[in-house]
Amino acid sequence: MSGTEPAVGVRALALAPPQPAKIALSASAQTVSSAVQAPSLRPIMGSCASVAKLPKWARELLEEARVGRLGLTDDEQHPRVLPVTFALAGDALVTAVDHKRKDVPAERLARLRWLRARPRAALTVDRYDEDWSQLAWVQALGPVRILDDAPKAAAALIARYAQYRDHPPAGPVIELTPDRLVWWKA
Repeated sequence: MSGTEPAVGVRALALAPPQPAKIALSASAQTVSSAVQAPSLRPIMGSCASVAKLPKWARELLEEARVGRLGLTDDEQHPRVLPVTFALAGDALVTAVDHKRKDVPAERLARLRWLRARPRAALTVDRYDEDWSQLAWVQALGPVRILDDAPKAAAALIARYAQYRDHPPAGPVIELTPDRLVWWKA
């Protein structure tokens, strides 16, 4: 796939706004009613196997978004979603345990324990806008590695977030190397 084809088994649909119930309206009410109907959204969805094959807009979303949501499975097999800072580091997406307050030492954090037991995750990055024609998201799915020494990953995070320049992440790095990326935009 070139990154622009719809994903297998996924249909790109034209979403029409819901149709109002048929009721008798005055001429002035009909004019107002037709003026406020939302335009149709024509979403684009697809998938690819690497960051390098993402459409340009999807790559830009990963480069510009300030927060992602890390999806993983806990010890009871329940889904969990955590907000994280992240950066692109080559073909991988990385996040790190940083200086923000934690109740336990970094090596005992639940997210690290869960990822060591089940080393696959998803990272979702999205753009929300009140103008729904601007909505978009990219989701990276794949294996993760927990790295104690990852200077390239740390450098990517430091370059992206000013807060890390004063307090570089000292904890382990979570490196997600996607084997599948799924993307959608309105």
